[in-house]
Amino acid sequence: MNTRHADVRAQQRGIPPMVDQLLDLYGHEEHDGRGAIVVYLDKAGIRNMERDLGRRPVARLAEWLDAYKVKSTDGMTITVGHRTRRIWRK
Repeated sequence: MNTRHADVRAQQRGIPPMVDQLLDLYGHEEHDGRGAIVVYLDKAGIRNMERDLGRRPVARLAEWLDAYKVKSTDGMTITVGHRTRRIWRK
């Protein structure tokens, strides 16, 4: 489930709904320390996607593999975007 803000941001940033589903299936979830959860694709998630979908289809998705989404603790997507910086883990 997405908020209206998330749908508008996805359209503005050129992120198709399929990428949102891939983030749900293969994304790594991490709490941001402010009460939300950041979901993004890490190396393990991309490897799992390659195993399930094949290497060539995942290579076609390369422009969206840097996508992330922020969701609330109840699962509602708040916003989506492209990573421009590294996500630091503690």
